[in-house]
Amino acid sequence: MPGVSASTAFDLVVLGAGPAGVQAALAGALFGKSVALIERGKHIGGALVNTGTLPSKTLRETALTLAGVRARGLEVELALRRTASVADLLRHERTVAEVERQRLGGMLDELGVRRYSGTGRFVDAHTVEVVPLAGPSERLRGTKIVIATGSAPTRPAEFPFEHPRVYDSDEILSLGTLPRRLAVVGAGVIGSEYACTFAALGAEVHLVDGRDALLSFLDAELSRALAEAMAANGIRFHWNERVLECTAPPRGDLTLALSSGARLEVDSVLVAAGRRSNVEALGLEAAGLVAGEGGLLEVDEAFRTRVPHIHAVGDVIGFPALASTSMEQARLAVCVAFEMPYKREISALLPSGIYTIPEASCAGATEEQLKERGEDYVAGRARYAQNSRGTIIGDRQGFLKLLFRRADMKLLGVHVLGELATEIVHVGLMTMICGGGAEELNQACFNVPTLSDLYKSATYRALLTRDRPQLRALE
Repeated sequence: MPGVSASTAFDLVVLGAGPAGVQAALAGALFGKSVALIERGKHIGGALVNTGTLPSKTLRETALTLAGVRARGLEVELALRRTASVADLLRHERTVAEVERQRLGGMLDELGVRRYSGTGRFVDAHTVEVVPLAGPSERLRGTKIVIATGSAPTRPAEFPFEHPRVYDSDEILSLGTLPRRLAVVGAGVIGSEYACTFAALGAEVHLVDGRDALLSFLDAELSRALAEAMAANGIRFHWNERVLECTAPPRGDLTLALSSGARLEVDSVLVAAGRRSNVEALGLEAAGLVAGEGGLLEVDEAFRTRVPHIHAVGDVIGFPALASTSMEQARLAVCVAFEMPYKREISALLPSGIYTIPEASCAGATEEQLKERGEDYVAGRARYAQNSRGTIIGDRQGFLKLLFRRADMKLLGVHVLGELATEIVHVGLMTMICGGGAEELNQACFNVPTLSDLYKSATYRALLTRDRPQLRALE
């Protein structure tokens, strides 16, 4: 876009045009404020649109389709898995991403947000200099500033990322031919999701992690069931293992030397070892800010940094570092910055959505947390296999687990494994936000056949367990 004179003044300057930055800019513009949005990447949308969420979930859907065809006994050309590139399988993703970029860009332009392409860095606490790839830099002065620069994958020194078959989680979808044997290093959310996707596409997948359990923040029953399902889908777990060395010759297999002494030979490696906040280029010291461990910025409940007119949201402040939570943080930060009454807080109850195969999702307390708190609770479970919609879609592994406080049967936690788990969890989430429980779920009428009707069955099970302790909730 055409340049503007130095020291152009705006009510709001936003650094980073990922999901959080775009929402911050839109919120400010909707409030009638003048807004500048700075992005150093080629496209707006951040990892959500360009390298992470949408691309990976599109590939997952492709994998599910292929796996479903195989499960129905129809032959899939073996050549597809051996010679197809990820790009071949992401034609729809490219369309989805472009449509999303156009949608976001159109909204920003319609509301008059000025977009700047380049790296933003602080000159002082109110001034940001935009350094483009070519041409002169420009200075923007913001009454309020939001930092939403996101994060990048951590690259441990043990791995030669210059090798064409060693990938970080932002690069994996640019690989050429699909791997036959893939090692995924790191069994966090990202690593687990990609392990499931590539296993469904026919790869032999090894998941290596230094811990002894899968996604330990989950309810233990959900974690175990997910691990069992992934193993049944062909994923080989290597627990309590660290990669000491990655030998990567130009041709032939890559070899991982593990801490147990074992050696793992594969043709491709994905390193999903966490992410680091993108703050190195910001010149934080000029604004009176200092990043902590991992490049994270400290904020208060309104996402204000130690410099009150500068807010930080999304990955740059750490957990939960999800697109959904980052967007909510951005909206709240802008409302607080300009004293707008539309949003004053974000619910402490946040859903987690994990796009493994099968999906897993949860909100509220786990059984382990309730036991640690000494809470007297009752659990109710309902299995997809005993639900008409679950039978239709053929999900035999899925289940819904509800945790109620025994005294008043208020809902305290919801945990789902199976098809559309990340959608189903929201019924329980809203029930908890509204302070509801078994009474409200018992009164509600759910469409049939739907997976949402699992809530009715799980609630009945919990009530029976409460009133007839000799019965087990569900075997």
